[in-house]
Amino acid sequence: MNASETDRALLDALPDLPRGDGGPVFSEPWEAQAFAMTLALHQAGKFTWPEWAEALSAELKAAGTDQDGHDYYRHWLRALERLSADKGLTSEPELTKRRKAWDRAARATRHGEPIVLGAKEP
Repeated sequence: MNASETDRALLDALPDLPRGDGGPVFSEPWEAQAFAMTLALHQAGKFTWPEWAEALSAELKAAGTDQDGHDYYRHWLRALERLSADKGLTSEPELTKRRKAWDRAARATRHGEPIVLGAKEP
């Protein structure tokens, strides 16, 4: 199986993944980044793809149904956070600290400007 076939097999294990003709589709840059981080951690051997599929499935089930897929990548990110914490790659306190830092940075950023982590509040 070549790399392209392997990638397709991995994606086929995620039937709810928003996709177009060329593969996954993203509404926001952070969604693509969360997707890329997941693939990079998997490729680095931090977790198996069945472990990832199980984590994502559990998060989607816990959240209930999302008919239009609007929050799919929010669930994806939460599953990645939980699996990373479960694997010892990060901790819940570190995740909380990062969420607060990003929230502060977002509030300190003018509309339309890129968010810079560590930005001073106005």
